[in-house]
Amino acid sequence: MGLSDLHTILFNAHILFSVILGLWSVSMAIRGESISGNFWGAVATLTLLGAGVTLIGIIMTAQGLRPERLTLYYLYMAWLVIIMPGLFTILRGRDDRDAAIAFGILCFFNAITSFSMLQRGVVSPWLPGV
Repeated sequence: MGLSDLHTILFNAHILFSVILGLWSVSMAIRGESISGNFWGAVATLTLLGAGVTLIGIIMTAQGLRPERLTLYYLYMAWLVIIMPGLFTILRGRDDRDAAIAFGILCFFNAITSFSMLQRGVVSPWLPGV
């Protein structure tokens, strides 16, 4: 398995994890529960997964491989890595129902954005010197 395959697998995992995290967040909001430490750990995992995908993209770029839209790829990946901790910072660590709704909306938005990246060829195929 090459880096391109690993990148695709981890990127798909990022999409699925975003959807699952969004469903979890919405279920907490519906039940009126505060956000648990387990959820914060999952947010950190999602962020690290995005960072891992980005790191693989950087390695493939250093090897001379390029997707069709390299700049757009890095813009989107920066968004996916920064936004979850960014929302945590903006909300100042709140763990109430409104914060759960905000995280749910953001998780679904990230999943849709990532799926859009796949559909428009932003994340693959990685070709030499495109």
